[in-house]
Amino acid sequence: MDTMNATGPTEAQAAAGLGAEAQAAAGLGAETEAAAGLGAETEAAAGLGAETEAQATRATVQAFLAARMAGDTERLTALFADRVDWLLAENPACPWIRPRATAAECAAQVTDLNRHTVAEDARASVDTFLVEGPDAVLMGHLSGTVRATGKSYAGPFALRLTVEDGRITRHHLYEDGLSIAAACTP
Repeated sequence: MDTMNATGPTEAQAAAGLGAEAQAAAGLGAETEAAAGLGAETEAAAGLGAETEAQATRATVQAFLAARMAGDTERLTALFADRVDWLLAENPACPWIRPRATAAECAAQVTDLNRHTVAEDARASVDTFLVEGPDAVLMGHLSGTVRATGKSYAGPFALRLTVEDGRITRHHLYEDGLSIAAACTP
């Protein structure tokens, strides 16, 4: 199993558009630029070279995190498969938490999150980044503030991603829905 422990961006931080420090902490730098489609390494990571499946998965996840941090919905749409197994427990109190299934819907989640939360208050840490074959799991803690109420939320999260042919086919996010719902409730 390919593993990495790091402090770095989760989806909340990525949505907040954190800069180079967060990218470096998550191991996102020149490698991520290459994985984002900016070099020959991308071809290798996509399975066109001698890279392993785990390395290709890690490169795709790093590209996903970089695109989230940049708020690049076009790149996110390209990284998600046409149909995605999206799982995030329904939370009617939270306008950005809803079912999604297409690449465009999944990519738009970053825009929805930014619209409803205070980017400057977003905090997260990635304690674990595990990769085995096509699957990646990121675990850590996140916190933020809901724009409409001014209330904060915090709690642990786990994100499971599956990558097939260089595209994300599964996005399962487990988080403290009660804390987030309480922050969304006036």
